[in-house]
Amino acid sequence: MNEKRDVEGLYNRYRQVPLYLIGMFCLMTVFMYFVGIGAGVIATIFTAVYGAVSIVVFLRMNALSRDRYVEFAMEHGKMQKELIKEFPVPYALLDEDGKVVWVNDEFSGITETSKRKLMKLNIVQVFEEVTEESLPYQEEVTEGEIAFNGREYRYEIRRVQVNKVEPAMEETDAQPGEAGTDGDGADEQKKETKASHGGSRHHGKTDTFLAFYMFDVTVVNQLAQENHDQKLVAGLIYIDNYDEIFESLEEVRHSLLVALVDRKINKYMANVDAIVKSLEKDKYMFVMPQKYLDQLKENKFALLDEVKAINIGNDLPLTLSISLGTDYKSFIENFEAARSAMELALGRGGDQAVIKSADRITYFGGKSQGTEKSTRVKARVKTLAFKELLETKEKVIIMAHKNPDMDAFGSGIGIYKMVTALGKTAHIVVNEVSSAISPIYGNFTSSNSYPADMIINNDQALSLVDDDTVVVVTDVNNPTLTECEELLAYAKSIVVFDHHRQTKDVIANATLSYIEPFASSACEMIAEMLQYMDEKIKLRPTEADAMYAGILIDTDNFLSKTGVRTFEAAAFLKRSGADVMRVRKMFRTDIETYRQKAEGVSHAEMVLDAFAISIITPGDGPESPVVLTAKIANEMLNIAGVRASFVIAQMGADVKISARAIDDVNVQIIMERMGGGGHANIAAAQFENAKAEDIKKELVELLNEMYKEGDI
Repeated sequence: MNEKRDVEGLYNRYRQVPLYLIGMFCLMTVFMYFVGIGAGVIATIFTAVYGAVSIVVFLRMNALSRDRYVEFAMEHGKMQKELIKEFPVPYALLDEDGKVVWVNDEFSGITETSKRKLMKLNIVQVFEEVTEESLPYQEEVTEGEIAFNGREYRYEIRRVQVNKVEPAMEETDAQPGEAGTDGDGADEQKKETKASHGGSRHHGKTDTFLAFYMFDVTVVNQLAQENHDQKLVAGLIYIDNYDEIFESLEEVRHSLLVALVDRKINKYMANVDAIVKSLEKDKYMFVMPQKYLDQLKENKFALLDEVKAINIGNDLPLTLSISLGTDYKSFIENFEAARSAMELALGRGGDQAVIKSADRITYFGGKSQGTEKSTRVKARVKTLAFKELLETKEKVIIMAHKNPDMDAFGSGIGIYKMVTALGKTAHIVVNEVSSAISPIYGNFTSSNSYPADMIINNDQALSLVDDDTVVVVTDVNNPTLTECEELLAYAKSIVVFDHHRQTKDVIANATLSYIEPFASSACEMIAEMLQYMDEKIKLRPTEADAMYAGILIDTDNFLSKTGVRTFEAAAFLKRSGADVMRVRKMFRTDIETYRQKAEGVSHAEMVLDAFAISIITPGDGPESPVVLTAKIANEMLNIAGVRASFVIAQMGADVKISARAIDDVNVQIIMERMGGGGHANIAAAQFENAKAEDIKKELVELLNEMYKEGDI
């Protein structure tokens, strides 16, 4: 409106230019009299004629132009009104509270509601998707999506400021009707009135409305969905235990088993319009349209269970790992994501499907404990690769997870022995000595057989790291859980040894990674590597004790996740000087801790007649609360009928769950759903600012849900 008034004033000044010139001519006439009387008279006559003509023309043109303005404005306004009314885009005008003030024909037609009825409603009553929070404030514009009568719309709401224009008409001598009843008379009256007042006077009052637009995006969304559905998803299928299965199966049945597996895979993939190609004897690649991915998720990759049901005399069930890459910009990126997801699936023990998209990783299956690998080929290959890497470096810094347990410390000692045997300098990062390692920690710090800088803290480690340093991470593969995460950012070469199942948070850019989820402990893995490292390496009894204790603690005295290779590693450590009785004496429980453990077991409650849950509040004592909860959970597994145990500890404002399993229950996937993780039969989760009773309720609900879904 301000711009309109500026243009109108500019035009008025333009029309008044001739009037301004009259004054100039008058001034010029005065000067002409100084020149001569005759010249002055001529100038006076010219100025008088020019002035009279200019005034007459100005008055006549002023009245005529205003008539034209009024006529044009009325026609223009009528045209705009008709255009908005018949505008093909649904349009509504709302007040600031969202009440419908006016709608066009298209809006009324789409909503199938009369204009009169619409103007009695609020916009939030017309469309459920539009809420009061959707209405814009100040100058902002809000957008959203609406689904209405089988169509999809994108709506836009913007604020509109309207200045009210009120003509102030004063009384004139002519009363209505005196100028005649014809249209010309009425026009004459309006002309005189407007001319006498110089037009309308603007008042400063402003109204605010909300303009509501709707754009039909049904076709666009359909095309976008079709394009999304036709995108290709890359996938891989690996047989986890191919060699172990065929070793236990008669040779004449090998071809039959291969044919059955091929048939199961091809039949399952044919249902989702996938193309399957065999890459190797135990590896397949497939591509499928994106639209069938939800179907695979819905049946939770039933192929995993179908293949496990194949039995033609094989002692072990056949298991698969399936990986898919999706939602990346190109098919090549999808395939790379599938390869990465397969590494993750195998690192988690196999028998599961992993979907890796651009923004998340989803797991399916993983209910079985996995098949122990009888071959040591992988251990030998990783050992030789580690030895070659060490030959190019001078320093090694070893670290495990925060609050190291006996497995973390024992495996660190084993790696320290490997490194020093090659003549390299090694250090172990330990910031806090917990009760879990205190019985054996002093054997190294108080002995003259080891240098004073054998064990260092974070600050010392950061000052030592350089381009000629290898950082070895043991018993953990999550960077946020390491003793010094900052050390990983400075290290050029990183090596990871771990037996825990991988999650989406892994140590990136590791030069060498040896993740073996089938191993009972990190100490078992390092004991195997020691045998391939150098035949001349001889462990000291204290070193053998530390590694033996790591296996003993992680297997709960060889009762949990113990395989043939576990006993072989223990036998090697026994030959190296480990004393079983000495280790047992080191890790005996004091009477107060034993009472707390007994109390924790006495509070156990059964859920679904298969899961034992206990809540404890650890008291004062030499045993750390973390170790105490683990011991109680292990003890509850001795109760008949218990498939898995959960101990919930209230530790100040935080809550920790320690989970253990003795049957085919995978407690890792249970803890992952609660934000934790771990191993198939040893897992945990931690919650900040929580109450134990609330966490117990959440756990019980989760167990019931997973039990109904068949996940446990």
